[in-house]
Amino acid sequence: MAGQVTVGYPFSAVVGQDRLLLALTLCAVHPGIGGVVVRGEKGTAKSTAVRALAALLQPVRDDDGERPARLVELPVGATEDRVVGSIDFERIVQDGTRAFTPGLLASADRGILYVDEVNLLHDHLVDLLLDAAAMGRVHVERDGISRSYPSRFVLVGTMNPEEGELRPQLLDRFGLAVDVAASRDVDTRMDVVRRRLDFELDPVAFGQRYADADAAVAERIADARARLDSVGLPDTELRRIAAVCAAFDVDGMRGDLVVARTAVAHAAWRGADEVTEDDVRVAVELALPHRRRRDPFDAPGLDDGAVDDAMDKAAESVAEHEPDPDPDGDGPDGGGGAPDPTDPPDATDPSPASPEQCDESSDRRAPSGTNPASIGASFDTRLLQIDGVGEGSPGRRSRARTTSGRTVRATEFAGGSLHLVGTLLRAAERRDPTASGRLSIAGADLRGAEREGREGNTIVFVVDASGSMAARDRLEAVTGAVVSLLRDAYQRRDRVAVVSVRGTDAEILVPPTRSVDVAVTRLRRARTGGRTPLASGFLTAREVVARERVREPGRRALVVTVTDGRATGGPDPVDRARRAAAALASDSVASVVVDCETGMVRLGLARDLARALRGTHVALPELSSASVAGVVRAAAA
Repeated sequence: MAGQVTVGYPFSAVVGQDRLLLALTLCAVHPGIGGVVVRGEKGTAKSTAVRALAALLQPVRDDDGERPARLVELPVGATEDRVVGSIDFERIVQDGTRAFTPGLLASADRGILYVDEVNLLHDHLVDLLLDAAAMGRVHVERDGISRSYPSRFVLVGTMNPEEGELRPQLLDRFGLAVDVAASRDVDTRMDVVRRRLDFELDPVAFGQRYADADAAVAERIADARARLDSVGLPDTELRRIAAVCAAFDVDGMRGDLVVARTAVAHAAWRGADEVTEDDVRVAVELALPHRRRRDPFDAPGLDDGAVDDAMDKAAESVAEHEPDPDPDGDGPDGGGGAPDPTDPPDATDPSPASPEQCDESSDRRAPSGTNPASIGASFDTRLLQIDGVGEGSPGRRSRARTTSGRTVRATEFAGGSLHLVGTLLRAAERRDPTASGRLSIAGADLRGAEREGREGNTIVFVVDASGSMAARDRLEAVTGAVVSLLRDAYQRRDRVAVVSVRGTDAEILVPPTRSVDVAVTRLRRARTGGRTPLASGFLTAREVVARERVREPGRRALVVTVTDGRATGGPDPVDRARRAAAALASDSVASVVVDCETGMVRLGLARDLARALRGTHVALPELSSASVAGVVRAAAA
């Protein structure tokens, strides 16, 4: 392969992302690791590195001869039929052939399956991909057809955390995880820009410059794969792996297995015959960062100090079980097989990780001194859902027409799943009553299956952060409700925005996001006190909803207002708040008002606002009650 030129950006030319390149390389060496998920802000070479890796894989031999390994990109909006394959109903009807067309997973066999924005992919498809990656085969059992085909691929998912997170259960299924960020080193940033400009100016010449380096990496990957089965994993290092995973309280055994496979792959990559402590260290840094995070408010990543502590504890466990090299006591000290504590440790660290990629603060406290870990049990927002059936992005909150879920009726066939009963009924209606023999089915008789599942919504939280709320020590409870919904939205794939109402105006404290990290960081900086311009809060929420409808027309919105309803500031503030609420309702936006009013004398202003919004009224203490139906009525058009 020496001297080969490609027009894509060369793998060896990617600079400043050594840990990402190492993770991709190890997955190419040992696909059994289970792939890698790459988290990072936009513009950090995530996609560039993945696409460049495909050119380094060995050619694939199949029935048609030899071909390059493929990079198959899975669209976020792909259906299950497109992913695993489907029956060719037209051929079945026309000539009776039971034809099956394999999906994208067949094309990805012995190549790379790349999912950009994997956090936006429907969870059941993520499960499907991870199962295929783990088994190396795809099994399709549907509509009377049983098919199985090989699908061994390197699974790579990239994502921007600001657009939302993968659920911990799915994140754990990825073998490795890498957090990437733009370097803060000026020379590195200059090098990145210079190389990119050179590539854009003349891709062929730029590729030629790095062709030999890429060829060397490709040859090294091939050699490492060939020697993989011969690399030994001593019990000493296996104990070290188990001890580190135990120190990090890793749930289940998948983490231990992935660390072991990664350590073996790294040893093979180094050309070694046996796994050492250095290989385990690299594997831990790549395979465990995403397995520590049990809650969306836990910090992602692994701190270098925490890794050091875990490795030290593991070393103690290894030392305690170190076999005696002189069991008969013939050594100079009568039994001395223990290592000399004065010997210097091996300081060689083959990991090219940069500290800024894994050193993140573990402080994720909620604003105003609240503790997110204790809040979640106090407020149950899971039952809040919008009435009716939408057609928005896949999620887990409100009912919606989806490509997966339960079949509710037959509809016009446009590909995808076939509604068998509906098809037979259509053919029976068309059949001549006097005809005899078997029922004949034509292409026009085909009926599709309309399915109903769940969608994610845009939740706009209008939070009363005024002095009247804080004076009654309600702000902590209000913050608890906000944090609870953020945690709930993390699980249900909602986009959440927070509008703070205080002083003379409303402020968009959290723009629409699915990232809990972003939301909590902004909430931590929230200020309180002052007057209560509720009218401004409703108008601001209306603007947020309008912008989101343009960006995602199918995603329905829910406005949750947390207030006691006591609007202040300016002339007739209560009436202005009602009029602004009515304007929001006129846009057919579903609403719920969480009433925080307390005391002996209650004015019922929050209930009046709920009427103006044509929404649901819920008292704050009721939000934690299982008896609350929680179904938000959509405003009439």
